[in-house]
Amino acid sequence: MFSIQSLEQLMYTVADMLLAPTLILISLLFVYAIVALGRFAALYFLRKKGALSYQRAISEKGRQYVQGYQVHNYFVANPKASNDELEVYALKRLENLRIVTRVAPMLGLIATMIPMGPALRSLADGNIQGISENLMIAFAAVIWALVTASLTYWPASVKKRWFASELINIAKLQEKTPGDKSVAGTS
Repeated sequence: MFSIQSLEQLMYTVADMLLAPTLILISLLFVYAIVALGRFAALYFLRKKGALSYQRAISEKGRQYVQGYQVHNYFVANPKASNDELEVYALKRLENLRIVTRVAPMLGLIATMIPMGPALRSLADGNIQGISENLMIAFAAVIWALVTASLTYWPASVKKRWFASELINIAKLQEKTPGDKSVAGTS
């Protein structure tokens, strides 16, 4: 029969086995965050370089490709795309950043809590070195995870604003022009 003590021991063993994969995931997400930050910087400079062309495209109701304006370019390539499709495209472009921003702190919490069991056991045994070793792992993991979330939060927020602005401008492009009886995007 399965007792509470054997269940507790099983849960402890499984949790202990999750520490290494959790630390590896935090490290991989940190590398992703650095790469994403670089890609965000490149996109910022592309947008800055293409800002005048983008303003011209919007004011002239033109539908030309403009570097750095991803949602606008999707609309140019898919002029019959509905507003919902455009929003889904924008969300898809943000998805990885948003997931990393939310998952990294959770992994940090997991990686903090797992070493706390051995640290408490070391405390009960009077092993100060065991406590400090486990707490070092716990604090390092949560710091890396929070830094990772911080590095992805800012680009995700700014890109969300950029994409929202592009969606507004696309909606203006789709509006009925004066004297035109048809709605843009319909036949």
